[in-house]
Amino acid sequence: MSAPTDATLRRLAGALRDQGGLLAGALRPDGPAIDRSDPALGALAASGPRSACHTAEVAFVIEAIREGYLLHYGAGRLLRDDDSDLVLLAGDHLYALGLARLAALGDLDAVTELADVISLGAQAHAEGRPELAEAVWHAGAAAVGWGADGALRAAKAAAREGAPGAPEALRAAARRLCGDVARVR
Repeated sequence: MSAPTDATLRRLAGALRDQGGLLAGALRPDGPAIDRSDPALGALAASGPRSACHTAEVAFVIEAIREGYLLHYGAGRLLRDDDSDLVLLAGDHLYALGLARLAALGDLDAVTELADVISLGAQAHAEGRPELAEAVWHAGAAAVGWGADGALRAAKAAAREGAPGAPEALRAAARRLCGDVARVR
């Protein structure tokens, strides 16, 4: 996990702790679970020109929604997983928290992009295509930071239709948007 992602996740854990209640009590006592392969998607989105005035908040939003996604489809980084019902509700809460904070910034295009990430990610998992879900995440983070273009919109349409080449098209669109192949796997 990158240092910026770790810092953002600690900030997110602090926000959950400040809210109190069951989620505060379910936080991992030793801090975020470290996974060196975890993509720094919050940092990616925050580094784009669309995020220039709100870099920390954009990173927070992306990581909050990513954490919600991970709680729904895998293992989260912030919460203990000993109560599956609470984990699922926490995922919903983190989706809503991230989208509400992004809407408060007034960036409705980014809200749309992340709503697409959530819905396409759910579709990909329902179809048994986790590689598509990860490509959707990379493309969504790039779109939040740089804005969507026609190639990204076409790649998302292909993903919705179940096209076999959709993951590669999404990753290629993300690379074109942010211009840094090394950061978009």
